[in-house]
Amino acid sequence: MATTLDVSRAELALVVMYLNKAEARDKLCRAIQYGSKFLSGGQAGTAQNVDKSTSLARKVFRLFKFVNDLHGLISPVPKGTPLPLVLLGKSKNALLSTFLFLDQIVWLGRSGIYKNKERAELLGRISLFCWMGSSVCTTLVEIGEIGRLSSSMKKIEKGLKNGNKYQDEEYRVKLKKSNERTLALIKSAMDIVVAAGLLQLSPEKITPRVTGAFGFTTSIISCYQLLPTRPKIKAP
Repeated sequence: MATTLDVSRAELALVVMYLNKAEARDKLCRAIQYGSKFLSGGQAGTAQNVDKSTSLARKVFRLFKFVNDLHGLISPVPKGTPLPLVLLGKSKNALLSTFLFLDQIVWLGRSGIYKNKERAELLGRISLFCWMGSSVCTTLVEIGEIGRLSSSMKKIEKGLKNGNKYQDEEYRVKLKKSNERTLALIKSAMDIVVAAGLLQLSPEKITPRVTGAFGFTTSIISCYQLLPTRPKIKAP
């Protein structure tokens, strides 16, 4: 019999599990960073100070994180994956790993440990181009995978004939994966705009406020994607 206390304990356990993830804390800080960027609109003040300080703090969370994508780069891919998607996926891993590695040098420069500020700023700009490239690759991969899932789901529908497709377990699994990939597609496409804003590739159109709005949205999506699965509590 589930009591209010049992439910509260379960919910609190989920919060603790969530906050124990370094990735989750990073994305929460990212939401604060880009939310502050949106509020500041590029103008000096408290919001801009929060933006800058949070940006620097987030770099600590990402120390040695480049190893994750380096591992993904050399890991085998699922059988049956088309070659173009394999190449795009590996390119994404290589670019993201490079971005995270160079980002560490940027942190060293902004912390005063690495004294060559000009080179640190140059490497910072290169790292942002790498991040933009990885977001482009991710977007293309998600489009390709959604297309593959859509084709597979249509085959299941034809096989069911007049049956209810939502009662078919395989169809529901693929539909869930398709929804997850669609959300990932939206996030990666928006991150391309964020990267362009940080690089000031189109400062008149992609202003700091626009960059902040898109960055805050993708941060919230990332926070949602990291949510743990809720355990089932038996009803009384």
